[in-house]
Amino acid sequence: MAQDRILVVDDEESMCQYLSILLQKEGYDVRTAGSGDQAMELFNEDTYDLVMTDIQMPKMNGIELLKRIKASRDKCPVIIMTAYASEQSAIDAVNLGAFSYLQKHCKNDDIKMVVRNALELRHARSENQELKRQLTTRKIRRQIIGKSPSMRSVFKMVDKIASTKATVLINGESGTGKELIAQSIHQRSDRSSGPFVAINCGAIPETLLESQLFGHVKGSFTGADRDHDGFCRQAEGGTIFLDEIGETPMSIQVKLLRMLQEREIYPVGSSSPVKVDVRVIAATNRDLEDEVAQGNFRTDLYYRLNVIPLSLPSLRDRSDDIPLLVDHFLKGSLGEAYTGGVGNFLDDSALEILAAYEWPGNVRELENVIERAVIIRETDKITVQDLPEHIRALGPSEQSASNIKVGAMSTLEELERAHILAVLERTGWARKQTSEILGINASTLYRKLKKYGVADEDEIEPTTEENERESVPGTELLEAVDQVMRESRTEPVEVET
Repeated sequence: MAQDRILVVDDEESMCQYLSILLQKEGYDVRTAGSGDQAMELFNEDTYDLVMTDIQMPKMNGIELLKRIKASRDKCPVIIMTAYASEQSAIDAVNLGAFSYLQKHCKNDDIKMVVRNALELRHARSENQELKRQLTTRKIRRQIIGKSPSMRSVFKMVDKIASTKATVLINGESGTGKELIAQSIHQRSDRSSGPFVAINCGAIPETLLESQLFGHVKGSFTGADRDHDGFCRQAEGGTIFLDEIGETPMSIQVKLLRMLQEREIYPVGSSSPVKVDVRVIAATNRDLEDEVAQGNFRTDLYYRLNVIPLSLPSLRDRSDDIPLLVDHFLKGSLGEAYTGGVGNFLDDSALEILAAYEWPGNVRELENVIERAVIIRETDKITVQDLPEHIRALGPSEQSASNIKVGAMSTLEELERAHILAVLERTGWARKQTSEILGINASTLYRKLKKYGVADEDEIEPTTEENERESVPGTELLEAVDQVMRESRTEPVEVET
């Protein structure tokens, strides 16, 4: 651990030497200055953890030095030294931000104690600043990002329902941000000063879920050596978020229904109800109407929960938000190092692949991919090679297929040629990777390139050994292109004039 650095300021050289020797014996790195001007020069040139200054000095006195230090670097504690402990100027110095004051020629132990306390405060402030930075980073990561029409509708709905007491049922795929939306509703409500308690109903074993939700009394089961409040009572005056509500067993559903209807619960092992004041927000990635129809979810509980339904779009349904989300996650991963926007840290090809990918894991998957890419990248910019293999493999073919333009004079061969060239461009003309993406072997790719006048005349056809991946020549490619043709028949055809 680095030594704490202390700057001692006094126009009496003997006092500077005395304090320097005393503090160096305690393991501190000490510098001295004979005037306020010299002290400011040293202070501006280096970093100090503590300043000790005499109050009475010619030209710039201790009070003026204190003001300048606080204006320059407010977090550095300052100890004022004075010949008289009751001197009003010393008290004024404390009011101006000095940590404390010391009477000159006091006991060495008193000096050591005040210095130690001042440095502990300095370290505590630094740690607090770091914690705040980490919390800010987490908040940045946990913000809800989106400007697409579907997300604007969600935000508008959140603003409308936040001030009500109604139960909300959020529906969306895993990773779409259901808990973030629940937190946003809570933070905008009149319960925001109360707790927000989240519980994943599908992550807790059925045997423990009742006790975790509603609490238990001492002696209600083996190991219950004391009373336990449970999540519902812990959320008193606030909001309880029941994630994956569709996973709850019927026995728990009955008790949740009673809580919603009567605003009371029964802790495990208790015959006396306990009143609770909580707002319930539930979420699911299932179709609860189907669950009700199949007898897996209570009809009455479903209607109690579904007072205000709120559906979250999947990431593939709001792909316009992907660049914004990438920017957001890069900012969270890189912190202060992130300057200049996405283009400085992610190349265009990688961004295009991210935009084309289906994202079955939604926003959570995108966040993980960006965090991983930031860690493993070999250059300043994230490239296609820094993305997971399954995204690299799917991205180019899907995007190139989606970019094929079908016109009035487009034939199957023209579309096939365009598709092959698009994939070649995407892979940097890597023949092996291109043939793998297209689902054809190297010889088939060679023949098609030669047919369309792309291959060099003196290029040699790949040998049989290079065709380890056998398939029906061109079948997959032709089927893919043919599918594009079939889909295009319902679209208006543009005729060039």
